[in-house]
Amino acid sequence: MTSAVVASFIKLMKNADPVIIEELRKLRSDINRHNRLYYVDDRPELSDAQYDRLFDRLLQIEKDHPELITPDSPSQRVGAPPSREFERVGHRIPMLSLQKVTTDEEFADFDRRVTEGVESDDEMEYTTEPKLDGLAVELVYENGLFVLGSTRGDGATGENVTVNLRTIGSIPLRLSDDVASRYPRLEVRGEVIIRKSAFERLNKFLEEQNLVPLANPRNAAAGSLRQLDSSVTASRPLLFYAYGISATDLPDLDSQSAAIDLLRQEGFKLNEHIAVVKGRSGVEREFQRLQQLRPSLDYNIDGMVVKVNRFDFQSRLGQISRAPRWAVAWKFAAELAETVLEDVEFSVGRTGAITPVAKLKPVRVAGVTVSNASLHNEDELNQLDIRIGDRVVIRRAGDVIPEVVSVIVEHRPRGARKVKFPKSCPSCGMGITRLEGEAAYRCLNSGCPAQLEGKLFHFASKGGFDIEGLGDKLARQLIERMLVKDPSDLFLLTRDQLLTLDLMADKRAENLLAAIDRSRHTELPRIIYALGIIGVGETAARLLAGQFGSLEKLILATRETLEDIAGIGPVIAENTYDYFNHEGNRTMLLKMREGGVVFPTYADEAVSRKLAGKSFVITGTLSQPRDSFKKRIKQQGGTVSGSVSPKTDYLLCGESPGSKRDKAEKLSVKILTEQQFERLLQ
Repeated sequence: MTSAVVASFIKLMKNADPVIIEELRKLRSDINRHNRLYYVDDRPELSDAQYDRLFDRLLQIEKDHPELITPDSPSQRVGAPPSREFERVGHRIPMLSLQKVTTDEEFADFDRRVTEGVESDDEMEYTTEPKLDGLAVELVYENGLFVLGSTRGDGATGENVTVNLRTIGSIPLRLSDDVASRYPRLEVRGEVIIRKSAFERLNKFLEEQNLVPLANPRNAAAGSLRQLDSSVTASRPLLFYAYGISATDLPDLDSQSAAIDLLRQEGFKLNEHIAVVKGRSGVEREFQRLQQLRPSLDYNIDGMVVKVNRFDFQSRLGQISRAPRWAVAWKFAAELAETVLEDVEFSVGRTGAITPVAKLKPVRVAGVTVSNASLHNEDELNQLDIRIGDRVVIRRAGDVIPEVVSVIVEHRPRGARKVKFPKSCPSCGMGITRLEGEAAYRCLNSGCPAQLEGKLFHFASKGGFDIEGLGDKLARQLIERMLVKDPSDLFLLTRDQLLTLDLMADKRAENLLAAIDRSRHTELPRIIYALGIIGVGETAARLLAGQFGSLEKLILATRETLEDIAGIGPVIAENTYDYFNHEGNRTMLLKMREGGVVFPTYADEAVSRKLAGKSFVITGTLSQPRDSFKKRIKQQGGTVSGSVSPKTDYLLCGESPGSKRDKAEKLSVKILTEQQFERLLQ
C-alpha cells in the first residue's frame, strides 16, 4: 500500500473493534493461504463448501465495515462494473519478442553467438522452460501492492486489464513486506492460459447454454482476459504462470534463476519444468525431454524458451530490433494431419498479392480445427501438382499458420480436377503481373476493391490508427457505396453518410465517428505503419520515425539515406522511397491532413540530434551496463548495431575487447574509449 493508504487504514483500525480487526486479518490470511494451495500448489486442503464459508464471512464483515476494505483483500478479486474500453499503457521496459530456432544446428549457432558475445571460454549457463501458448502480460507491484496489469500489445504499449487480472486467483495481490521494502517497484511478467481440461469443461458449459464454443485454449484465454465486463473474466478458469521480471538491475538479483526463486517464494505460480542447465548439450537434453512430455501436459506448449541465465551477460548481449540476443524460442516441429482438398480459392491481399487458399474438409491439427490452408503461390501449386479431391497432408507452420505440405497421390480420385492459376484479378478482373524476383503475382490496379478492403483493415488496425468499430462488413459497405475510395476518406465521413448504410443506427454512427476523431491524434510510428508500405512493420515504422522525426522529412528522404539506417535493408528502403514518390499516395496524405489528421513530430526519446545518422557498435567491459550506453546513444539520435560493418561509424570499446575490435581496425572504423565517448557527447 502507498504511505497515504497505510496511514488512513491505521487510523480506521484505531477506531474499529479490535476483535473484528483480528478476525478480518485472520480471514484474509487464511483465504490467501488457501488460494495459493488451490491455484498455485494444486493441493487444496478445504472443500468448496468450507472455502465458501470463509469467504462469505469475509464479505459479511466488509459489508458491515466498508471502511476496512483494502485493495489487497481477497474480496477485490470478484470483478467490477463493465468498462467502456481499455486504456493504453506503456511498458517501462519493452516486452520483446523472441527469435526462434527449429533445429540443433540453429541452436548451436545461437549458443556460439552468445558465448562469443560475452567473450567467455566457459559453457554458457541457461534457463529453459516450456513456451506456453497463452497471452503475455505484465504485473506492476508498487510497495508490494499490485497496482497495474497490462497486455503485451505491440511490446511498447499494451492495454490496461488490471481489474480483470485481479480476478485470477494465481496472481498475488500483495507481496511480502521484505520484498516490498527491497523492491519498491517490481514488474513481473508471465503468461495467462487456460488448461486443456478446463477449456473442455468451459466449452461444454457454453454448448449447454446454446452459446458458441470457443476455438482453442489460447483464444479463450485472450478473449476472457479482454472482457469489458470483469465478472465474465472472473467466471473463466484462467491461470497466470510467471516467467520473469522486467528489470535486470535490482539488488540481490543477478540471474534469471534468482528471479524465479524470488517469484516462487512470493507465491507466484511457476512452471514445474523450468530448469537451469549448462551448455548446448544441456539445452538439447531438456528440449528432447519436453518433446516427450508434450502430449501428456494439460496445457498447450509450442516449444521451449531458452535464456542466458546471468543478467550481466544479458545486458552485455543487448537486443536487435524487437528481440533480445540472449534468448530464443526453440520451436517444436509442426504437427501434421490428413484431410481432403474440397476447392481452391484465390484471395487478393492489401498489397495486391494473389494467394491460393486451400478449402479443406475440417480437421483437427495441434488442438485447432482447420478448414483453410495456404498454398502460397503458383510455383507451390505446380510443385505439389494438387487436384480438387486430393487427400493432402497439412501442418500448422510454427503451430500457427496452416499450410499444405504434400499430396497423397496414391489416394487421388478419378477425374480429379487440376488447379489453374487465374490470368486476371479475382476481385477487379484486371490483368495480373509477376514482378521480377518475386514468387507472387500481383494486381497492380490501385482501385482494386479487395486491396482497398485489406488496406482499410490495416489502416484502422490496433498498430495503425486503431479505429474501433470498423469491421469487415462495414468496410465492405463503405467501399461498395463509394464512400471510401482510399483510407484517407475515412476522415471525411459524415453522420448522414453513415446512416445510409445497412444496420447503422444513430448510436453506432456516433461511436464510429468518435473513434475516427480520436485517431486523428496519434503517434508518428503508427501513421507510418498504417500506410501499408510493403515490408514496413511496427519495428521499421518506429525506426523511420526515430530517424527522421517527422513525416515531411521522411517523404523527402533519398534511397541512399533510407538504406543507411540500421535495421532498414535495401528492399524496405526501395519500397519506402517508391511509396512516398507515388503521386496517388502523396495526394492521399494531403487528404488526410485536410481531414484533420495531425502529423506529429517524433523524437524517439532523443534529447538532441548530436549523433543523428551515426551508427555505433559496443564491445568489451565498460563501467556501466551496455544498455545505459545504448540509451544515451539513442537519446542523442544515434543507432546501435550488434556487428561491425562498413556502415559502422564508431566502435565503443571497453576492457578485454573481442573480435569486433579486430574487424573495426580492418574496416578503418573509428574506435572510442569510454573517455573519448564522453568527450564526443560533450
